Amino acid sequence: MPGCNLPLHFEPIFQERIWGGRNLAALFGKRLPPNKRVGESWEIVDRPEAQSIVRDGPLSGRSLHDLWVNFREEIFGRAAAAPRFPLLIKLLDAQEKLSLQVHPPPEIAESLGGEAKTEFWYIAAAKPKAEIFVGLRKSMTRDEFQDALHSGAVTDCIHAIPIENGAAMLLPSGRFHAIGAGNVLVEVQQNSDTTYRLFDWNRVDDQDKPRQLHVDQALQCIDFNDVAPELITPMGELLLRHELFEVQKWNLDSARDIASPEQFAIVLCLTGVLRCAGVDFTPGDFFLVPASLQDRSIHPRSEGTSLLRVTIPV
Repeated sequence: MPGCNLPLHFEPIFQERIWGGRNLAALFGKRLPPNKRVGESWEIVDRPEAQSIVRDGPLSGRSLHDLWVNFREEIFGRAAAAPRFPLLIKLLDAQEKLSLQVHPPPEIAESLGGEAKTEFWYIAAAKPKAEIFVGLRKSMTRDEFQDALHSGAVTDCIHAIPIENGAAMLLPSGRFHAIGAGNVLVEVQQNSDTTYRLFDWNRVDDQDKPRQLHVDQALQCIDFNDVAPELITPMGELLLRHELFEVQKWNLDSARDIASPEQFAIVLCLTGVLRCAGVDFTPGDFFLVPASLQDRSIHPRSEGTSLLRVTIPV
């Protein structure tokens, strides 16, 4: 197959959001559309409504879905069979707070016409006093929670966590959550775009209309015994090992192989400059190292180079 002698670099897909901003340009050099509040940059995606497209090299112009279907072994190695690439990876710029929301667990998602979603957050940049909202302050029944919602006290139920750069959090499906204002983060998630918003801080759009909520669906999905979850405690370089994905953070001071032969990896350059197979990458650049790439070595090109490494367990 042509093109497996290079890492694969995809075009980002920018998503305008009411809570977004311009930090992805300031921090990561993203070429955002002018005068737009960009909340999300979809970096690795294989969905009917959105496709990552290879931006250069022999495979330029080919979609992630095309690669997944037609070149599975060469690019993705021993990855389990699935109709689509199973992950969706994003950068998020939360200039304002996101809605209080939940993603459906597998046992409920299908009945609601949605897709299950477990996700992981890595805080790339946090303003002073930034926080995230994850889980509940105390265990409660659905009826008690619904009473708080109707009385306008639902924000008193959510567990707030102060965060700083480098913090990480797992959000299994069913976990009530929201990203606080002043956060830029990396999100690694199941290939799903199902979100049920419960409360949007009484926010309205530029036409003075509130955003759509999904209260009935959300109440069916929330784990009301999910109390005061904690940030991830790294185990060396390992941030998370989950059945869906593994995430590591490397502070790179010498060359290393990014993955074993016949295993693919997705890499995000966080700081500094790194090189793979003769190609340089700078902060905010994502790339996929094919399973069959011979030159699997990642080289730091400047001091203070760091990266996130995402793989799928086999």
